[in-house]
Amino acid sequence: MIEVITIETPSLGDRSYVVTDGTVAVAVDPQRDLDRVLDVLHERGLRLTHVLETHIHNDYVTGGYALAQATGARYCVNADDEVSFERTPVRDGDEWTTGALRVRALATPGHTFTHLSYAVDAPGHDDEPVVFTGGSLLHGSTGRPDLLGPNHTDALARHQHASARRLVAELPDATEIYPTHGFGSFCAATPTSGDASTIGSQRTSNPALRQDVEEWVEQTVASLTAHPAYYAHMAPANSAGPAAPDLSPPAPADPAELRRRIDAGEWVVDLRGRTEFAAGHLRGAFNFGADGSFVTYLGWLLPWGTPVTLLADTPEDLEAAQRDLVRIGIERPAAAATGRVEDWAGVDALASYRRVTFADVAAARAAGEEPHVLDVRRDDERRSGHVAGSQHVPLHELLDRADEVPHDRGVWVHCASGYRASIAAAVLDRAGVDVVLVDDGFDNAAGAGLVVVAG
Repeated sequence: MIEVITIETPSLGDRSYVVTDGTVAVAVDPQRDLDRVLDVLHERGLRLTHVLETHIHNDYVTGGYALAQATGARYCVNADDEVSFERTPVRDGDEWTTGALRVRALATPGHTFTHLSYAVDAPGHDDEPVVFTGGSLLHGSTGRPDLLGPNHTDALARHQHASARRLVAELPDATEIYPTHGFGSFCAATPTSGDASTIGSQRTSNPALRQDVEEWVEQTVASLTAHPAYYAHMAPANSAGPAAPDLSPPAPADPAELRRRIDAGEWVVDLRGRTEFAAGHLRGAFNFGADGSFVTYLGWLLPWGTPVTLLADTPEDLEAAQRDLVRIGIERPAAAATGRVEDWAGVDALASYRRVTFADVAAARAAGEEPHVLDVRRDDERRSGHVAGSQHVPLHELLDRADEVPHDRGVWVHCASGYRASIAAAVLDRAGVDVVLVDDGFDNAAGAGLVVVAG
């Protein structure tokens, strides 16, 4: 009777859901590209009656308002959230039925002060209940409590601990948990584990349910890492009721226009992988490979409001990137080009730089070359182990601190796997630095003969 259809957004580490009795349906935390939900409804012949928001999201622009407008469903948002649109106000303990489904709202503050979870069951049927926990109880963790600013972190962490315990106190152990965050999202306070779970499983494994409040709050707050800068723009957008996105193809750009945009300080973003980019790229372009966390890092580094032009191998790659961008509020690429890099450059010579491994770094040091090694990992990664003598500038700080990187010698840049280092290498290459990309896993550094120290 109760069926939950999961709609994955792996690029952001989030999930949206459609829960149905086979006739009517309820959508939970839908992403901006709401056509994915509409497709599910159409394919299964379902009538959408409610759209539920667990919270005003900080990591993506919601499709909830536009989905409710498109289908005539009720748009359920916490009554205490300050929004500029009409909604069905929901409060703790509110309960209603739709078809065979019964929905109950549970106040679970912690990720935000007004966060709600939704328990769904089917009275008179044998189905176990399910609960949509948003950014509250995750698989092995909880949502992070610091996104509303440092002045609220301690209070929200204490709320989060209490909310997790409320859920396990009020719901049966067999209740399946369906969180929105926790599948690679920076909204998780600590790493999550597993693809599915139940209240009973979390009762015995989740630190928020095994540790007392003081111990858990201290450890959770201490473990929080940097989060993407674009998060600051998401809650205001969501409070305004975002319209459906325009996913039509952007205007094509020829080599002259691409050069003009680069020279004007706009961002021309090459979506190819780091191997192809290093071998030859449009001078002045950035590299955010579509094979990695493209939208997270582009949104993190991009000065908000800067026009973005996309370069991709195929129209399909371009379409996927454009879909990712609207999810974080970058409405339309200024222009785009697909095909071969030689066609994008026109008469301009392509730029390039070397790719090496940690073994090459060790060999260069052994030969007395003393390459300048730049580590662009986060602070927490750096503390756990780093190459002795390396410089540290986290990737998300590099644009503001590029002048701290030597411009008169080669800079060999690395991260944990090569993806973030490729972004940094493109940033430095654009700035005129003689850059070398260390395209290797950091776990190989010590084995290559480099001294790795902690702290």
